[in-house]
Amino acid sequence: MKSHLPPKDLLEATHQFPCPYTFKIIGEANEQFIEEIVGAVRLALELEFDPPYQQRESAGGRHVALTFEPMMQSSEEVLAVYSEIQKSEHVILLL
Repeated sequence: MKSHLPPKDLLEATHQFPCPYTFKIIGEANEQFIEEIVGAVRLALELEFDPPYQQRESAGGRHVALTFEPMMQSSEEVLAVYSEIQKSEHVILLL
């Protein structure tokens, strides 16, 4: 996946940290994708447990959208999560 991170100055201009931040990730509907993304968010945020998220399958059932809304402390933390998620080859779309 091509790296596409939001600019740090844009994050800081549009968010007042700390604040909740929404990450939406779309990939193929399988357990490997879900486990990989949940693990990436957990690793980037240095959590001892899996972060809460919402999961929604597409109408045809081929894809799944995962939504995370963690409390982010800084723009650097947001960028760390994006960077970790982008390591997955299974991501179709990252918002």
